[in-house]
Amino acid sequence: MIRVKRVYDPPSAGDGTRILVDRLWPRGLTKDRVAVQLWLKEIAPSAELREWFRHDPAKWNEFHRRYRAELAGKPELLRILWEKEREGTVTLVYAARDGARNNAIVLKELLEEK
Repeated sequence: MIRVKRVYDPPSAGDGTRILVDRLWPRGLTKDRVAVQLWLKEIAPSAELREWFRHDPAKWNEFHRRYRAELAGKPELLRILWEKEREGTVTLVYAARDGARNNAIVLKELLEEK
């Protein structure tokens, strides 16, 4: 099972393996508070894509397409996530304010297709 959760929400027992999927460490949070077992910053959108998107809802569809294209070039990182999922529940942790339009949502969708 793959879940998605904002890093500022408290961890819970049902989260399983928590994986931070952002390039930047979340502001104002300590490692203890974030409570992630893995930080896969290389799987996050490129700096260029992130800066272009700026969480503008009008750019969501194009961001979604471009980010999936970037992920196609990172099979080794996707493999890590698939392996973790085989071990149990995985929670992809992100910092964005928009819970419906962020890179963790795209990752979850991609992982569930396989």
